[in-house]
Amino acid sequence: MERELARERTLLRRKVSVAAVLTVLVMLSSLPHMLGLHALPFLPLWFTSPWTQLILTTPLLFWCGRDIFTGAVSAFRQHSADMNTLVAAGTGIAYLTSLFTTLFPQVLIAEGLPADVYYEIVAVILTMVLLGRLLEARARGQTSEAIRRLLQLQPPTARVLREGQPVDVPVSLVVVGDLVQVRPGEKIPVDGEVSEGSSWVEESMLTGEPTPVAKAAGDAVIGASMNRSGSFTFRVSRVGANTVLAQIVELVRQAQSSRTQVQRLADQVVGWFVPVVIALAIAAFVAWFLISGNPVLAMLFLVSVLVIACPCALGLATPTSIMVASGKGAENGLIFRSAEALETAGKLRTIVLDKTGTLTRGQPEVTDFERLAGGVLPADTLLALTAALESRSEHPLAEAITTYARSQLKDSALPAVEGFEAVAGRGVQGSIAGQQVRVGTPRWFEELGIDTAALQPLVERLEAAACSVAAVVVDGRIEACFGVADPLKTSSEAAVAALRRLGLQVVMLSGDARRTAEVVAAQVGIERVIAEVRPADKSSVIRKLQEQGEGPVAMVGDGINDAPALAQADVGIAMGTGTDVAIAASDITLISGNLTGVPAAIELSRAAMANIRQNLFFAFAYNVAGIPIAAGLLFPFTGWLLSPMIAGAAMAFSSVSVVSNALRLRNFRPARLPLATT
Repeated sequence: MERELARERTLLRRKVSVAAVLTVLVMLSSLPHMLGLHALPFLPLWFTSPWTQLILTTPLLFWCGRDIFTGAVSAFRQHSADMNTLVAAGTGIAYLTSLFTTLFPQVLIAEGLPADVYYEIVAVILTMVLLGRLLEARARGQTSEAIRRLLQLQPPTARVLREGQPVDVPVSLVVVGDLVQVRPGEKIPVDGEVSEGSSWVEESMLTGEPTPVAKAAGDAVIGASMNRSGSFTFRVSRVGANTVLAQIVELVRQAQSSRTQVQRLADQVVGWFVPVVIALAIAAFVAWFLISGNPVLAMLFLVSVLVIACPCALGLATPTSIMVASGKGAENGLIFRSAEALETAGKLRTIVLDKTGTLTRGQPEVTDFERLAGGVLPADTLLALTAALESRSEHPLAEAITTYARSQLKDSALPAVEGFEAVAGRGVQGSIAGQQVRVGTPRWFEELGIDTAALQPLVERLEAAACSVAAVVVDGRIEACFGVADPLKTSSEAAVAALRRLGLQVVMLSGDARRTAEVVAAQVGIERVIAEVRPADKSSVIRKLQEQGEGPVAMVGDGINDAPALAQADVGIAMGTGTDVAIAASDITLISGNLTGVPAAIELSRAAMANIRQNLFFAFAYNVAGIPIAAGLLFPFTGWLLSPMIAGAAMAFSSVSVVSNALRLRNFRPARLPLATT
C-alpha cells in the first residue's frame, strides 16, 4: 500500500510540475488576447499564435488531466456526476471549441463572431485540480507511519538460553516457554514473566508513566520496554500477534482504517450543481439552435455556460484556505496532518487530555523536603548523605532527589558510599562514614520495624498532593522525607480554562490511581476524570464517548500508549515533545508541547472553515449570476452575448476573490493566554 501511494504521489508531483510550467507558458501566450491587444513587444508573434497554445495545452489535457477524464467516464457509467464530470465537460468542450477555432477561424468570422480560443482556461482549471489532488495524496500517505514506528520499537534479536547457553536469535524464532536473558540498557524483546533476578524496567513508552517499575521473580514484563538496571531472566509467555505491542499496533490499524472521510460542503454542492449546469448548457444549445438555426452561435452559448460554471475558483476555495491556515498554524506551533483534521477540529465537543506528559511535564521533581522533629542531623548533612546514596541508583525518583540535593549543596563533594544495595520496590541503602543510611518508601521502614508514626502526617499531606514519598533513615532514625511529583505544565490551567470558554467538555484520562488523578484534575480545573485505565483500554474509552453522542471527540496525548486512542479519536492531538509514534498516529501536533496550542488549533480551525464557506460563496456567486447571461437570457432584449472569453474573465475574477479572501487568514491571531513555555 505504501509503495502504491508513493508511486501515486510521485506521478502527481510530476504531472503538477509539468502542468504548472505549461500553464505559465499558455498564459503568457494568450496575454495579448486577454489584454485586447494585437501583440506585445516582448513576445514574438509565433509564440502568441493559437497554434502555439494548442501545442502547449494538448499534452496538459491528455497526459496531466487523463485521470480526470477517466473519472468522468467512470461516473457516467455509474449514472452519476461529480467534480470530474464538470471539469471534464468544461475543459473538454473549451478545448474542442478552441481546436475548431484554431483550424477553421474563417467559419466564425463569416458569421460575425469572434474567433476566440480558451486554452488558458483549460490549463488553469486542470492545474488547480491536480494541485488539490496532490495535497490530498500527501495526507493519505501519512496513515501508516504510526504502525511502522510502533513495529520498530521491538528489538530484532533476543538472547535465548539454549541448553543452558545464551544464543542471540531473531525475535521471530522465539517461542512461548523460552528463557530469555536481559542485561542493563537492553530492550525486552517479547512479553513474559521474570524467573530469576530483579531490575527496574522503564515501561513509559507503553504505559505512559514516567516511573520505572520494580521487577522481581513472578512479575510480568512487556516487550519493547527498557531495562534500566540489573539483569534478569524471564520465561516467554506471548509472542507474535499476542504481545502487548502487537495488540497496540492492531488497535492503531483498526482505528485508522475505520475512520470515514468527512463529506465536504463543496462535494455536497457539486452533487446538484454539476447536473444542473450540464442540463442548462444543453438546454441553451438546443433552444438557440431552434431559434436561430445557427449551430456556431448555439455552441458559443453552450461553451459560455460550461466555462463560466466551471469550478476553477471552487478548486481554489478549499485548498487555498487550508494552505494559508496550515502555514499560519505552523507559525503558532501547530502542525495539521490533513485538511480533514483542520476541518474537524472546529466541530469538537469533547477534549480528552492524557495526564502524564500532557498536563504534567513527565519528569519527576522534588516538591517538598521536610525534616522531622526527632531528627538530629543538619539539613546540609542529610542532603549530602541522600545525594551520595541516590546517585548510585538509576531510578527516576532517585535522579530527581539527587538533582534537588546537588542544587542545594552547590559544588560540595559527596561522601563515599560503601556496601550500596538497591532493594527492588523499596529503596536503597548503604554505609556512609560509618553510618547506615537508607532512603525509601515508608512501607519499607515499617517492614524493618522502624517507628514511622511521626512520618504519617507528612505522608498523608504529600500523598493528598499527588506526591510520592521517600523517607531518609540514618542509623534506624527517621530524619527527613522528600515529596516527589510530576509537576503540572505552567500552560495546563490556562489551556483548560480556554477550552471551557470555547464551549468544550474537558475530560482527563489517566492510568493513575483515582485519588492521584483527581488531585491533578482539580489543580487545573477539570471536573470529569476517567482514571485507572490501561493502555489498551484508552481507545475503548474514546469509542464509548463517541457512541454516547459526546463527539466529535479529540484526544490529546504524548505516549505510545496514547497512539490507539489518538487514532480512534475524531481528532488526535500529540505533544511535539512526546514520542514519534504518538505524533505519527495523531492528526495535529503541538510542536512546543505547550497545551495552549489546543485551543489555538480549535480557533484556527473555526476561522479557516468560516473562510472556506466565504470562499465557496465567491466561487459560485459570479458564476451562478453569470449563467443566465451566458445562456443568452438577455440576448433577445439587449443583444448582449456573454462570450466564453468574458465568462472566463468572470471565472478568473471569482478566483481572485477567493485567493484574496483566503489570504486574510494570515492575520489570524489566537486568543491571548497567560505566557507559558512548557
